[in-house]
Amino acid sequence: MRTPAGTECRHYYEDFNRGRQTQECRLIKANTRSLPWTPPLCAKCRVPDVLRANGSPHLRLELTVRKRFGLFTALELTGYCGRHGRPVPDLMRGCEACAAED
Repeated sequence: MRTPAGTECRHYYEDFNRGRQTQECRLIKANTRSLPWTPPLCAKCRVPDVLRANGSPHLRLELTVRKRFGLFTALELTGYCGRHGRPVPDLMRGCEACAAED
């Protein structure tokens, strides 16, 4: 679905049918340690770029919204490989163990 920033993201959801006004990032909503999502966060989110660059079905992402210095909002994106159970340091390239197997 197209985000408020204009990019396609499978984790963004909106519903404005018949008077509803639902907008949410389901990746942030699933993270209980995160601050709530707001539409301007989509402009600085790296998730659509990562999903375009890395099509691995085993990549699991976690997006956290935090306050920096009490003023600024920052997005922290981490990922791990669901197949090998290890963190992925470079999300654009994906899991090194999965790449070695292919």
